[in-house]
Amino acid sequence: MELKDILSKSYKNKKVFVTGHTGFKGAWLILLLHKLGAEVKGYALQPEERSLYNDISGDNFCESIIGDIRDQSNLIKELHAFQPDFVFHLAAQPLVLASYEHPVYTYETNVMGTVYLLDAIRQMEKKCHVVMITTDKVYENKEWLYPYRETDRLGGFDPYSSSKASSEIAIASFIKSFFPVEQYNQHQKAVAVVRAGNVIGGGDWATNRIIPDIVKALSNEETIKVRNPRAVRPWQHVLEALIGYLQIGKKLSEENDIAVWASAWNFGPLYDEFVDVETLVQNAVEIWGSGNYEAVEVKQPHEAKLLRLDCSKASNLLGWQPQKNASEAINFTIQWYKAVLQEKIPASDYTNQQIDEYLG
Repeated sequence: MELKDILSKSYKNKKVFVTGHTGFKGAWLILLLHKLGAEVKGYALQPEERSLYNDISGDNFCESIIGDIRDQSNLIKELHAFQPDFVFHLAAQPLVLASYEHPVYTYETNVMGTVYLLDAIRQMEKKCHVVMITTDKVYENKEWLYPYRETDRLGGFDPYSSSKASSEIAIASFIKSFFPVEQYNQHQKAVAVVRAGNVIGGGDWATNRIIPDIVKALSNEETIKVRNPRAVRPWQHVLEALIGYLQIGKKLSEENDIAVWASAWNFGPLYDEFVDVETLVQNAVEIWGSGNYEAVEVKQPHEAKLLRLDCSKASNLLGWQPQKNASEAINFTIQWYKAVLQEKIPASDYTNQQIDEYLG
């Protein structure tokens, strides 16, 4: 049975509330859910003028509510009016460098936004299955070769990383206090946490992010400026992570072994698929067919140089495996930008084509 058919059994005609739907990952997710037959309501800030959400005309695939996750009363109103079967929480301030510039906003959004959402879910009487998206950067990163497992210590050097680790502490507290798995039949709320590595994919236009920086330079025939050429990241295509999130939501909704599924999960590339920034840039230039790059010394705040995830839990228990290796993920991503920018294929058409390739 194809993956689309498997997932559709859980999501078709179900109500799915997605926070952060106007962001990069959120736009891919609402399109995925639309293909699976779900009824989607999104809650997020106004999309940036140049965004995947606008590129694909995202309003066609969901009921879009423009609102701030920090607006507790509005969040409660919109969630309760919808009465969702599933919640996927993506709303966040997602950038490390931006967190140094706006630390208070980062904590307010990433920590209190999470708390407000969980409290809104707590007040809802309807059965609901919740997937809280955090990040691989929640771990106390010692920059060693050892890949981090879901049970490892949380931490975070920069405001972004520590805000997401703090949000996980809040999630754990809500689960223990209000949604204990042993009392699921009473409260009927199952909550899982998912941690993904550095996702790449078409339609990411954020500043100070490697793929958008590469594409901008290549499109303008400029030299790519590489800040941390030796930094190692768990690159993976955005669809790898999102399909993992959907599989976790599916398992929660089946209501078997809730204690197993309502837990933390890593989603990243296979252990030997970790590549450094320079290799990613070299691959991108080769795929684009032209371009050059240079390493540059940039004075900037601390950013981790080595991070690896152990995804054996998802592999062994969930049966999740990346469909593409690192080189294939990079190729899949750069081909999106070539198709949309050079060949002028509509972004919605090409994004749908890539989703179809994953879903089968």
